[in-house]
Amino acid sequence: MQIPIATYRIQFTPEFGFANAQAIASFLAELGISHIYASPILTARKGSTHGYDTVNYNEISPELGGREQFEELIEELKQLNIGWVQDIVPNHMAFDSQNQMLVDVLENGFDSQYRDYFDITWNHHYEENRGKVLAPFLGKFCGDCLESGELQLQYDESGLTINYYSLKFPIRVESYYQVLTYDLGRLREKIGRDHPCFMKLLSVLYMLKYTPSGEEGRERYDQIAIVKRMLWELWNDSPEVKEFIEENIHVFNGEPGKPESFNLLENLLSEQFFRLSYWKVGNEELNYRRFFTVNELICLRIEEEKVFENTHALILELVKEEKFNGLRIDHIDGLYDPAKYLNLLREYAPEVYLIVEKILEPKEELPITWPIQGTTGYDFLNQVNGIFCLQSAEQEFDDIYHRFIKKEVSCEDLIDQKKRLIISKDLAGDIDNLAHLLKQISGRYRYASDFTMYGLKAALVEILAVFPVYRTYISSTGASKTDKEYIQQVLDRAKQNIPNFLNELNFIEKFLHLDFDESLKEEDKQQWLHFVMRLQQMTGPLMAKGVEDTVMYVYNRLLSLNEVGSHPAHFGISLEDFHTFNQNRLAAWPHAMNTTSTHDTKRGEDVRARINVLSEIPQEWENNLKQWRDINAPQKISVGGRDVPTPNDEYLFYQNLIGAFPFKDEEYPQFVERIQQYIIKAIREAKVHTAWLKPDTDYENAFTQFAEQVLKEPENNPFLEAFRPFQRKIQYYGVFNSLSQTLLRLTAPGVPDTYQGTELWDLSLVDPDNRRPVDYQARQEYLQEIKSKAQTDLSGLITELLQNPEDGRIKLFLTYQVLQARRQYLEVFQRGSYSKLTVAGSLKSHVVGFARELGDKKIIAIAPRFFTSLVKEGEYPLGEQIWQETRIVPPADSSPVWQDAITGQQVQGEDTLWLREILQQFPVALLVNQSEASI
Repeated sequence: MQIPIATYRIQFTPEFGFANAQAIASFLAELGISHIYASPILTARKGSTHGYDTVNYNEISPELGGREQFEELIEELKQLNIGWVQDIVPNHMAFDSQNQMLVDVLENGFDSQYRDYFDITWNHHYEENRGKVLAPFLGKFCGDCLESGELQLQYDESGLTINYYSLKFPIRVESYYQVLTYDLGRLREKIGRDHPCFMKLLSVLYMLKYTPSGEEGRERYDQIAIVKRMLWELWNDSPEVKEFIEENIHVFNGEPGKPESFNLLENLLSEQFFRLSYWKVGNEELNYRRFFTVNELICLRIEEEKVFENTHALILELVKEEKFNGLRIDHIDGLYDPAKYLNLLREYAPEVYLIVEKILEPKEELPITWPIQGTTGYDFLNQVNGIFCLQSAEQEFDDIYHRFIKKEVSCEDLIDQKKRLIISKDLAGDIDNLAHLLKQISGRYRYASDFTMYGLKAALVEILAVFPVYRTYISSTGASKTDKEYIQQVLDRAKQNIPNFLNELNFIEKFLHLDFDESLKEEDKQQWLHFVMRLQQMTGPLMAKGVEDTVMYVYNRLLSLNEVGSHPAHFGISLEDFHTFNQNRLAAWPHAMNTTSTHDTKRGEDVRARINVLSEIPQEWENNLKQWRDINAPQKISVGGRDVPTPNDEYLFYQNLIGAFPFKDEEYPQFVERIQQYIIKAIREAKVHTAWLKPDTDYENAFTQFAEQVLKEPENNPFLEAFRPFQRKIQYYGVFNSLSQTLLRLTAPGVPDTYQGTELWDLSLVDPDNRRPVDYQARQEYLQEIKSKAQTDLSGLITELLQNPEDGRIKLFLTYQVLQARRQYLEVFQRGSYSKLTVAGSLKSHVVGFARELGDKKIIAIAPRFFTSLVKEGEYPLGEQIWQETRIVPPADSSPVWQDAITGQQVQGEDTLWLREILQQFPVALLVNQSEASI
């Protein structure tokens, strides 16, 4: 297995394809990257900016450059000794006419060779969905779309389709008979019964009338192909037949204003294997599993081996050819049986580096039996972020937040409220399906036969609402001790909350514990298990939508803590907990990924680093808040009797301004636009005053106008005059936080990942803001300059970088230096032990220090924090005046001489290393024991 030294995440798009990546490959190699970590590259929906909406698993995206440019990139990377970790999407595909497997299902229904590929409930409890796939994509009710002429029957070489703007839905071939026989006498009279083209059309009609089905699958496909080819030939060879078909299509498409003219098309629609509906129906009567609440993404039954083999054929081919050295599994919690999938994948790819996108709640552990190297790093992100939040300021921060928004709020209460909101709105159909499944099973047992849908649904809602983690992993192999503990915790709390439904909860408890009755048949046991595994697929989307995508935009106490995989109620973590986390990670998952920014994070790493500074100066924060609120009060617009933005949204606004405000003046106009775009996304996600499902444009426009007014004209702007001094102060300290955070990411146990562009400052907000184009030319030029100056005058370079942090070169310099050291001492970083350092002195709480050791090789990482109480703005946290008597105790049996891999300076000490000597030139340090160093 090839364990990466360091990965670099690339977001491929039609604008940044394989050729663009080839152009930066040498830059990545020079930086110290061992593997690119690529977003999905298999063919996605045209124009996709992320690649998670796959339409063809067995083709490399032509929009990214296709197989040819992919191979050229691979060759370039191999020349540079760079490997490839590939992000793959086993959970879902695009619900789109470009998805030919799905088109086949929509066209052939039960007779489709892919009918079992997608997670569709064909025998749905609602009659109108039975035997059909719901297609909830209409902008209004289906009848309205029909009579307005928005649904159009069309014909091309692929056959007859129902089109709704850019969406195309294939008509089942049996329905062609309706269209082609309508007023057939008209064509017969025009060209004659004996005309060869008429005879050919009759042959087509005969074949349509006797289309094979069922076990005659291959015959069916052959006959359909013949029918379509003959019809297309008639269309092209006979103007009369073409005109006849066009006229019939025109009749079927009806005439707006004449409702009865749409009867033919309505009848045609009723025959299809899909049911077109208003998009909101998808939230209430869904009969296919979606990715979260996204109608446009339909889930797969990847647990079926034939589905696995079909969708992974190209992926596994590229693994076998060593073009992919690692795989990243997207949304592992969405799968029916994650462990089964991972074991199957490991069986096919025994040597591949394997990581999963898995959100772990605080104190939650990854299943140790999974045959993987670990997670994509959200657990690390929240640990490292948490140590830069001053825990002792929690109560003060609570009070400031509550005073500003003029009410007290509980994060736990908000989580409960918002999860229930998502259950009742976005996931109502999913809950309904689960309840019907449970009702169907319960009817078989005398002690459950009187349970009503109402009671079963109430019990399910309560269980889902109080679930404390993304999911459990109960399967045919049983339940782990941890899963049993979570289940018991959930049931105990649910029983407290709804004592009137104890019977229903006790019944469900038997399922969740797999407490089978002795007399239960194997078939019934499988039904019980199926229910449990379906329920487990529900808890993850609920947690993601309820907490990540709702609460984290509502509970705004300190936004740096509102991050994927975090718990916003936790106000930072202790150093002791951070060290314990790293020690446990080294023991169980030494090659998991360390990340601080991803394509899914709510804020860029350096935005969080800035906002964390606020935790150190709460009173100053509150004083400024009051001043800004007073200055900006006249800019608020009243909407429906309330001033916009509301206090909670205004509180969110100021924190994001502080965190994302650009270093450079020339970026300011674009920044104002970015903030306005962010506002819309944030307040829609919050679902308080507006929402994606029901936008309140009055509120949205008022808020964006407020932002425009308070940010316009940087000169002579009362708000900016009051805001900028404080913002610059936070920005100043944020630089040091960022450097410490960067060092920790690159040196703690795990594989460090750099998200594209974040080798310089990452002042992005949530996507799509964090997927903006990266200026690689500037980065390449900066790196060449840094390498050149480092060889001639390293000390002078460091001084220059510290004095000019605005362009981010100081972060690039640190990244480069540490990655070179990581490569040089790879065994220590990949296999070495981890131990926290003993820090003594008055400033010990300001120092994060640990040692990595392997044999007689020893490396120490030192990353300071809480800089506002260390130095004044404009001063550097360097030297004796700052660090005074603060010192660390080096590992036992160390030689007395250490060399800093960042600055090149030597530090000496037998039993003590003084911070005043270590941190003389640079704010962080990476010390290598000189007995083995070869610098």
